[in-house]
Amino acid sequence: MAEPRDVFIVCNNTDAMGGLQQWAHHMAHLLTARGHLVTLVGITRAPEPHDYGLDGSYRVDLLHDEWRPPTLKWRPRTLPQRLNVAAHRRERRRNTELQRGADRLSELFAEARPGAVVIAAQIWAMEWVARADTRGLKVIGMSHESFAATRRSSRYARVKEHFAGVDRMLALTPEDADAWARDGMTNADHMPNPLHASPGRFPTLDEPVVACAGRLSYEKGLDMMLEAWEEMAPRHPGWRLRLYGAGPQEAELRERAGNTGSVEFRGVTGDIETALTQASIFALPSRDEGFPMSVLESMAYGLPTVAFDCAPGVRELITDGVDGTLVAPGDTGAFAAALGALMEDAALRRAMGARARDSVLRFHPDAVLDRWERLFSLLHRDTAEVPIMT
Repeated sequence: MAEPRDVFIVCNNTDAMGGLQQWAHHMAHLLTARGHLVTLVGITRAPEPHDYGLDGSYRVDLLHDEWRPPTLKWRPRTLPQRLNVAAHRRERRRNTELQRGADRLSELFAEARPGAVVIAAQIWAMEWVARADTRGLKVIGMSHESFAATRRSSRYARVKEHFAGVDRMLALTPEDADAWARDGMTNADHMPNPLHASPGRFPTLDEPVVACAGRLSYEKGLDMMLEAWEEMAPRHPGWRLRLYGAGPQEAELRERAGNTGSVEFRGVTGDIETALTQASIFALPSRDEGFPMSVLESMAYGLPTVAFDCAPGVRELITDGVDGTLVAPGDTGAFAAALGALMEDAALRRAMGARARDSVLRFHPDAVLDRWERLFSLLHRDTAEVPIMT
């Protein structure tokens, strides 16, 4: 049994409907079950809170009651004096808000026992952790997206600034950790998401249904999913595409899908077991991913997955041609063909699905928690040069 520790997981928010929040609550449950004292901290509330069914086993705290306090740095260039004065006022207000939240974090951290760990799960949350008093604690920064996705975004400079000095900066895959290390982040390492699905039953793989679950937004690629489906649906009458989720592109996607009847918008579901056991194939048409929780779930339920090879986390989960199919990003024709091959061959679905169920056990919660606890021990023994992975 590992040494019980105080563990703080700090996120942008803890109550949005999303993969990061799902990961945070799952980790809090897992660490609590191992005897650790967990505090899950949200910087703000989500605009549309989701109920994660809190059972009181771990603490949840909030730094700012409003949705989104001012956080981004505002560096005025050559502007009229009147505008510069207003800009400086905004900057002071922002700094006051940041410091108020950081002071609250410092109060929480001051209550911790020796051996405590802070996990900054997102770079926005790290802005507060960086201002808080973390003396005596080990700080771990995390990126829940691929190196390439961060590199293309405004988050990149902030990651380089704020995560460079933490005790360990964790990516989701070895490939992403290596990319960060080559980019100068000498504290980079990797930690996968733990499997969070515990199937009570499994699909027969005889239902003529392709399932796709995720936020209905650009990065999730549902427009490409529909493009591939338009090619495949006429060749496979009776098959249906079920889209689970909600998001800003819903109206646009519904218009594109039309009234053919083969595309079903099922909205957000809290019953993922029913959704997956009523399907025979899972599709991941994302443009960007980290370590997709939806694929972890689909593999646990024995569904073969067709995915765009859009990120190291997807390649880490799916072995092409073994437990799923990977196609070149954006190649909707190849995506359609891969779906068609599985739709036409029940034996192939069963073979890939069975291998998926076996493969995903690499990420069983016990295995991933062992890795986390090993990291905690290594950091507090000041042996950062020793790798945590085997």
